[in-house]
Amino acid sequence: MNTKVATTSTRRTLFRISRKSGESNLHGYLFISPWLIGFLLLTLWPIAQSFYLSFTDYSLLASPVWTGMDNYKRMFFDDADFVQSLKVTFTFVLVSVPLKLFFSLMVAQLLSKSMKGMSLYRTMVYFPSLIGGSIAVSILWRNMFGVDGYINKVLAVFGIEGRGWISDPDSALWTLILLNVWQFGSTMVIFLAGLKQIPQELYESASVDGAARWRKFYHITLPMLSPVMFFNLVLGVIGSFQMFTAALIVTRGGPMHATYTYALFLFEKAFKHFQMGYASALAWVLLLMVALITVLNFYVSRFWVFYETDGGGRK
Repeated sequence: MNTKVATTSTRRTLFRISRKSGESNLHGYLFISPWLIGFLLLTLWPIAQSFYLSFTDYSLLASPVWTGMDNYKRMFFDDADFVQSLKVTFTFVLVSVPLKLFFSLMVAQLLSKSMKGMSLYRTMVYFPSLIGGSIAVSILWRNMFGVDGYINKVLAVFGIEGRGWISDPDSALWTLILLNVWQFGSTMVIFLAGLKQIPQELYESASVDGAARWRKFYHITLPMLSPVMFFNLVLGVIGSFQMFTAALIVTRGGPMHATYTYALFLFEKAFKHFQMGYASALAWVLLLMVALITVLNFYVSRFWVFYETDGGGRK
C-alpha cells in the first residue's frame, strides 16, 4: 500500500515538474516569437523562394515558369558577362583583401604604442570606416578621381598631367580597390585588440636574447595574432565578394566592364532586366562560391593559425 502511494506521489510530482517546464518553455518561445517570426518570414522563406525561382523564368510581371537547369546552363556556357564579372570580382578580392589586412596591421602596430593623444589618433583613423560604405563617399570618390577631380588638380600643381582614373580600364578597378583599403578602420580595431592581448613578457624575453624588431614581429606578433588575422581574412573575403555600392556609384561597372563586379551584375539582371529567376541562380552560385572559399580558408588555417589551447599550434 505504501509503495502504491509513493508511486502515485512521484508521478504527481513529475507531472507538476513537467507542466512547469512546459510553461517555462512556452514563455521562452513567446519572448523570442518576434525574432522567430521575422526569421521565418523575412529570412528563411525568401531563401527558399529564391532557390525555387533559380529554376524558373520569372520577370515579376508574370507567374514563374519552371525551366529546370536552364538558368545555370546559360550562366556557365552562354553568358560572357558572367565570366567577366567573375574575373573582376576575383581580381578585386585577391588584391584588396591582402592589401587591407597588411595596411590595417601596420596602422594597428603604430596605434598600439602608448603616447599622449593616442585615443584621438585612433578615433581619427577609425572614422572613415563609419562612412566608408555610404553612397555619399562613393560620390566623393568619383569626384576625386574624375578627369577634373581633386587628384588631378593636386597633380597639376606639381606639373604632373593627370588622367581619367575611373574612365580608364587600366586604372578604374584600382580606384575601387583603393576605396576598399581606405575603409580599414574596423579591421584595424580588431587587430589593435589582438595586439593588446599579446603578453609583453614575450617581447621582453626576446629583447634579452638580442632579437631584432623584425624577428619579434615575425616570431611573436604574427603567430600570436594569427587567429585575429584569420578572422579578418574570412570577413574581408566575404565582404569583398559582395562589393556593390562603389561599383555602381563610382564607375557604374565601366569602363568596358572593367569594374563590373558580380554583385553589380546580379543587381542589373534582377532590377534592370527583371530576370529574377536568373538573378536568383546567380545569387545561389555566389553563396556556394563564398561558402567553398570559406571552407577552404578554414582547412588551410590549420597550417598557419596558432591557438594557445593547441599547445603550440594547430596540426
